[in-house]
Amino acid sequence: MRAEVHQVADGAYLVHGNNVNWVILKEGDAVTLVDTGYPGDRQGVLDSLARVGGSPEAVAAVLITHAHNDHLGSAEFLRAAYGTPVYLHPAEVPHARRDFLQQATIKDVVRNAWRPGVLPWAVHVIKAGGTDHNPVTEPEPFPVADGPLDLPGRPVPVHTPGHTDGHAVFHLPAAGIVISGDALVSGHATSRVKGPQLLPDFFHHERARTLASLELIGALEGDTLLPGHGPVHRGPVRAAAELARERVS
Repeated sequence: MRAEVHQVADGAYLVHGNNVNWVILKEGDAVTLVDTGYPGDRQGVLDSLARVGGSPEAVAAVLITHAHNDHLGSAEFLRAAYGTPVYLHPAEVPHARRDFLQQATIKDVVRNAWRPGVLPWAVHVIKAGGTDHNPVTEPEPFPVADGPLDLPGRPVPVHTPGHTDGHAVFHLPAAGIVISGDALVSGHATSRVKGPQLLPDFFHHERARTLASLELIGALEGDTLLPGHGPVHRGPVRAAAELARERVS
């Protein structure tokens, strides 16, 4: 599958891979890559970098919203092949190393097989490498505790636990963009709902914290949401977070 690259603002691109997204932030020749798709998306990641005038050598850092295989896919490849640092929230670093795994299990999938789209999605996950053992051997915590990272796009990490303990979204205040990972999505292969929503409960490590993190996201100023799954969403981020909460009430 060819990755679809959509420019959403100057130097900001949302890329659709195999049922998952990643984001490219570009300043001059340098790039920040936010998430990396499934292991099977590697060629799509490399192609998308080339399409925006970048390259793997130009990636200053990989930022990971959370360490599920559909977001961590090529992080270790870039780290090992190009020396690219891979940054996550401190609570997510051991998850990326696979010291533990906070992810839907096969039992969870079987229990939810009645849901529309779950079985085709599960087959896709296997084909795309979503069940592979795919750790990052030397993940690193964000180099600053608060405020913007000194990387292209100047993203500001915001801890939004629930989907995993160390899930983080990235805020680009000057561009009005929130990169929301799986804390707030706009679609998914297992959902018939379109627009801002939470993933089904079985995907979240702690549902209550996932709901609480919607308030953190809603407090971020912005009018463009770049989710881990689904299309770009235009409109106040606060309203998107409120709608997602309403849909699970």
